[in-house]
Amino acid sequence: MPERTATIASRVGLHARPAAIFAEAAGELDLDLEVTIARQGEPADEALDAASILSLMSLGASHGDIVVLRAEGTGADEALDNLVQILETDHDAE
Repeated sequence: MPERTATIASRVGLHARPAAIFAEAAGELDLDLEVTIARQGEPADEALDAASILSLMSLGASHGDIVVLRAEGTGADEALDNLVQILETDHDAE
């Protein structure tokens, strides 16, 4: 299963606007592609659904925190690359 790490760039962390942008992008992926997110160091079996805004908010990731994205399915590598780019953009500066 491909995985990537990303550092949360938004100054307010992964909540509100940045979480909505990320969840929308994850939710638009192919139905056969499952993407999860977890804080670095947490077990893979405790990872949360990356397309769920509630899961993202409960993750509690702050600015500078490192998260791990994992995906399974067709196009996983490309999807992960795109999602990492979203997380590593400060959406609060826009």
